[in-house]
Amino acid sequence: MKVRVFFHDKCFDGACSAALFSRFYRERIRDDVDFQFSGLVHRAGALFDESQFDGDENAIVDFRYSRSEKITWWFDHHQSAFLTPEDAAHFEQQQSNRKFYDPDFKSCTKFIATIAREQFGFKDAPVADLIEWADIIDGAQFPDPQMAVEMREPALKLTMVIESAPDKFVPNLIPLLATKSLAAILEEPFVAPLLPPLLRRHELSMEILKQRTECVDGTIFFDVTDHDLEGYNKFVPYYLHPESIYSVGLSKSSFRVKVSVGSNPWAPQEPVVNLAKICERYGGGGHARVGAISFPPDRAVDARKAAAEIVQELRTAEAG
Repeated sequence: MKVRVFFHDKCFDGACSAALFSRFYRERIRDDVDFQFSGLVHRAGALFDESQFDGDENAIVDFRYSRSEKITWWFDHHQSAFLTPEDAAHFEQQQSNRKFYDPDFKSCTKFIATIAREQFGFKDAPVADLIEWADIIDGAQFPDPQMAVEMREPALKLTMVIESAPDKFVPNLIPLLATKSLAAILEEPFVAPLLPPLLRRHELSMEILKQRTECVDGTIFFDVTDHDLEGYNKFVPYYLHPESIYSVGLSKSSFRVKVSVGSNPWAPQEPVVNLAKICERYGGGGHARVGAISFPPDRAVDARKAAAEIVQELRTAEAG
């Protein structure tokens, strides 16, 4: 039996969600399964290609809702999980007991673990470390910015590899996440050589962000679209500017110009602006504390305009 699992690509929580779902499915649903993993990214235009929903069962984890009847399982925790009111209504009406949503969870991995344990009797103790780190990383629940930026923990090193990984890398990694320790995965022959250059790139990105970031009225702004830095560590701006409340950054890859909007987990005062709602106005989304907007690569001008408007809105909110 073929089960295709679609997951949020180049994301530690996305990869862990796919790994946890596959382990849960094999242990509690059926074990004679061939899992195929396919990464999804937020981009301008259509997010799904229904021709890829080719499994006997198809699952989506840590990504937006699809009304396709071919999707048999769905788990998500993003506030912007539904692209349209029709999507939300479709979810509310479905009776499959295979589709689950709760935006109160910090990570989709912990959400899947909770549903699998409470409703299907899944034993999640063997993957407790994976669940805990996915929750810490996706929920930005680090005790201080130093831990988030200095990259000493295996989970943080692996996050860096996943976020900068070449195509097809993460689908090969997911089965290991379901069965091996994070430290052991870093020693795998197809993983270990990637780490030293990424650590050097991390140091370089910190220098670039040190030059490019400015913090005014509690909001950081930076533009690194002239560098190959989409996979930068999102906590570096707060490490550099501990006085900040919010950050807005522009970066570029081959398929999009990305506006990243975030809030400082260690801010001197509690962020009050819902960033998902701001991003939704421009076709993006996310959580109340972090979001993003994707523009086609030829619409950099529109991305810069959106970023400037958001920066102004956030600075005005803090100044007011």
